[in-house]
Formats: sequence, structure tokens, C-alpha cells
Amino acid sequence: MAKGEWGSPKDLKARTQELALRVIRLTRALPSSPEGWVLGKQVLRSGTAVGANYRSCQRGKSKADFIAKLAVAEEEADETCYWLELIIGAELLPRERVEPILREAMEITAILTAAGKTAKENREK
Repeated sequence: MAKGEWGSPKDLKARTQELALRVIRLTRALPSSPEGWVLGKQVLRSGTAVGANYRSCQRGKSKADFIAKLAVAEEEADETCYWLELIIGAELLPRERVEPILREAMEITAILTAAGKTAKENREK
């Protein structure tokens, strides 16, 4: 996706939903071991929460509500990055399988961070 296409709420809604689906498929491939179960549960929860929280912020009742819910989506995206990094570091799945999902989660985190910063700046005007 080109840089100019990032900002659209519709595009970000689709990207966060696709991230959730990719995370779901990834967790299915994790080994059936204690660390696979723990990391799988964590990344599944945070990876699917990004889109749910982003959708929720789109229905914010006020600017403050929008900003608060956007911050939750940003936190979940960043947490997803953390769990994906652990999956790579623990060598639970091949790096090349996880890295594309991690890159997308990092991009979404950056977009949500920038959107939150802009929303806060606009609120103060």
C-alpha cells in the first residue's frame, strides 16, 4: 500500500481486520507446547483487538472518547509487535513466516500513533 493510501479510515479498518486474520492463521501454526500456547493466546488476543478497538474509536462520542479509544488500539498494535518478536526470538515459527505480519503490525502501530498525535493536537486548537 502506498504511503498516500494510509490515512483513510476505510483502508485502516480493512488493514486491521486483515492483520487479525493473519494473526489467527499464524496462531494455528504455532507448536502445541506450553510456550506456543502462551504466546499464541497473547498474540491472538492483541492481534484481534487492534481492529475491534479501531472500529470502536470510529464511533467515539466525543473527541476525547475518540482519542482514548485510538490509544487503546495503538497499545494493542504495539503489544502485537512484541508477541510476534517473541515468537521469532523463541524460534517457534520460521522468521520468514512471521516477519511480514510483524512489519504490517509495525506499520499499523505507526499509523495509529501518528493519528493519535494529530487528534490530540487538533483537540488543543
